[in-house]
Amino acid sequence: MKSENHPVKLYDTTLRDGNQAIGISLSLSDKLRIAEKLSDLGIHYIEGGWPNSTNTVDTEFYRKAATLNLQAKIAAFGSTRRPGVKASDDHFLLNLVKTGAPVATIFGKSWDLHVTKVIGTSYEENLNMIGESIMFLKKHFDEVIFDAEHFFDGYKANPDYALQTLEIAQQAGTDCVVLCDTNGGMLPDEVLSLYNQVKKSIKVQIGVHMHNDSGCADANSCMAVIAGASHVQGTFNGLGERCGNANLCTIIPNLQLKRGFNLLSEQQLSMITSVSVFIAEIANVIHNVRLPYVGEAAFSHKAGAHADGVRKVRHSFEHVPPESVGNARQFVVSDQAGTSTMLEKLSSIYPGIDKKHPDVKNLLLRIKTMEAEGYQFEAADGSFELLAGEVLDHFQEPFQVKGFRVIEEKRDNGEVFSEATIKIQEGELFEHTAAEGEGPVNALDNALRKALVKFYPSLKSVRLEDFKVRVLDGRDGTESKVRVLIESSDGISRWGTVGVSTNIIEASWIALIDSLKYKLMKDIKNKGSEGVSNSGDTRKLDLQIH
Repeated sequence: MKSENHPVKLYDTTLRDGNQAIGISLSLSDKLRIAEKLSDLGIHYIEGGWPNSTNTVDTEFYRKAATLNLQAKIAAFGSTRRPGVKASDDHFLLNLVKTGAPVATIFGKSWDLHVTKVIGTSYEENLNMIGESIMFLKKHFDEVIFDAEHFFDGYKANPDYALQTLEIAQQAGTDCVVLCDTNGGMLPDEVLSLYNQVKKSIKVQIGVHMHNDSGCADANSCMAVIAGASHVQGTFNGLGERCGNANLCTIIPNLQLKRGFNLLSEQQLSMITSVSVFIAEIANVIHNVRLPYVGEAAFSHKAGAHADGVRKVRHSFEHVPPESVGNARQFVVSDQAGTSTMLEKLSSIYPGIDKKHPDVKNLLLRIKTMEAEGYQFEAADGSFELLAGEVLDHFQEPFQVKGFRVIEEKRDNGEVFSEATIKIQEGELFEHTAAEGEGPVNALDNALRKALVKFYPSLKSVRLEDFKVRVLDGRDGTESKVRVLIESSDGISRWGTVGVSTNIIEASWIALIDSLKYKLMKDIKNKGSEGVSNSGDTRKLDLQIH
C-alpha cells in the first residue's frame, strides 16, 4: 500500500453527473453559485457540463465561469471523437476547445461489449478514437483527463482489451486515467484487486469514478485512494443518476480524518456541512438528514444511554468531533449547521465582533427559532446579513409596509389576470400604488418596486434572477408551510433571501422585501453611512389576500 499521505486531487461532477439525477435541473445561475462554493471549499477540479449546440446552459457556463475568481480548475466534459471522423473535424471535440477551459475530460469505451454493440465499431477503431482525441486535445488544453467508461465491467469481461484502452490513452499523453464503475455494481474487494492490476502497467496518475448502485461507491473510492489513486471523482450529497454517485461529503472526511490525507485545510473541512446544505437548497431538494458527517442526524442523540454516554465522554458515541466537519451535536432538534457555523459567518460580516456579547446571543437564538420554523440561511446570505444588521443595530428599517392586496382573476377568455396593490410609508410620506404582473408574485414585485423607486432610485438595478419554492412538510396538504428562496442581482453582486409561511404569497413577499432591504443596506455600507430612518418592522404586515 502506498503512503497514506500521497497527494490526491478532488474532482467534483455535481454540475454534470449530479444534474442527471431525477428531479434535479440546475439553471446557469445555480451552477455558477455552486461552482463558487466548491472553489471556496478547496475542490481542485469542477466539471461544468457537456457543452454542445443543444445545451446552452452548459455552453454559457464556461464563458461565465471564466469571469469568476475561482481557484478550482474548470473541466469541460465530452466524449472521444466519433467513429470514422477526424479528431480535428469532430464537433464534440471542437465544442470542448471553444470553452476555453484549462482542463478537458473525455470518456471512451473500455468495455468490448460497448465497442461492438453500443457504438458499433471495431476494437482497433475504438483505440484510435481514444488516442487521436487525446492527442488533439493536448494541443489546446493544459490538462486532459481520460475517463475509462465501464472499465471495471470491461476488465472482468476482457482484461487485455480494457487495459489496452488505458495504455493507448497513456501513450497519447493523457495526464490522468480514471477507472469508472459506470454501472455501480462493484464491491470493495474487487475494486482493490483490479486497481492493483492496473497500476502495474499504468504510470500516469490514476483516478476513480464510482456510481452507487451496489451501495459501495464511497467505500470503493476510499479503497482505491488508500491503495494509491491520486484523483477521486464524485458529487456533493451523492447526487447522480439512478442510485447516485460517490459522495464527496463522505469521501473527503473519511480520507482526511481517518487516513491522514491532506485534502482540505481544517477551516475548509469545517465548511463541508454548510456547503452540503447549500447545494441541496440550490438544487431544490430536501437535504438528507442521515448523510454521514453532514446530515442533521449524523451527530444526534436521543435521551437515554447514548445521550448520557456522549455527555460524559464525547467519543463514546461519536466517531469524529462534529465541529471538524461544521456539524453540531444534538440532543434535541436544532439547526443543521450549528452555532459555530453561524458565528463563523457572522465574523466574516463583522470582523472582530465579540461573540459573547448579549446581542450576538440574541441573534443566534433568533436564528435557531427561525430555523425551527423552516428557515435556512445557507443559500440566503442576504436575509442572514440583514437579520444580523437589524438585531445588532447596524441597520434600521428604511420603510414600512402598511399593507398589500393581491387580486387573481380568471377571465372568460381563459387568461389569468394578476394585480397587486401596496401601501408604503417612508418617514412622513405615503405611497399607495398598484401594478400588474405575470402571476401574483411578479405583480407584487412590480408594485413594490414601483412604490419604492421614488424614494430609492438604486432599486431600479435590482433584478430577480431565480425563484424557488419548497414545501416543507407535505402531510398538511395545501396548508403546508413553504420556503421561498429568491436570488437577486444588481449587476455587480448576487444575494439570496428567504421567506417561510403557510401562505406562499406571504413567503414570497418576505423574501422580496428582504431582497430590496438588503440592496439598500449594501448601498449604505458602500457609502460609509450610518443608516436610514427607522419606520418599523416590515414583517408585521396588514395582510389581505383575495
